[in-house]
Amino acid sequence: MITGAHSIIYSTNADADRAFLRDVLNLPNVDVGGGWLIFGLPPAEVAVHPSDENDVHEFYLMCDDIEALITEMNKHKIACSPVHDMGWGVLTQVTLPGGGKLGIYQPRHARPKPMAAREPAKKSPKRAAKKPTTKPTRKPASKKTSGR
Repeated sequence: MITGAHSIIYSTNADADRAFLRDVLNLPNVDVGGGWLIFGLPPAEVAVHPSDENDVHEFYLMCDDIEALITEMNKHKIACSPVHDMGWGVLTQVTLPGGGKLGIYQPRHARPKPMAAREPAKKSPKRAAKKPTTKPTRKPASKKTSGR
């Protein structure tokens, strides 16, 4: 049923942040038109944490060695916050070229096996699309964080 996940990073300088993901983190990508890049990610996981409100989401990348990651970021003049021991892992925040922060951590928690990659189901013959009853919005989620 689920074939993948699509995460969005909102940025005031999307071109610079896309260049960082492409050139510094070396993420594979595809240009879907006009320089709009979509990046491939390693296997992912999702967790649900209790909260007093809904629609609050966080996004982190994970690494094997946080100190090696910070050394590499320093070579590219990318600022990293001090490392914080969170218990579940050690965390830094990388300052993206656009000014946003991206959490990256070295996990200490158990990791699930990745889902096996599956091809999307073959599409049935085209049918007339139903008009949406409401216009979709694209606004960033609340900046409130839960500490992970």
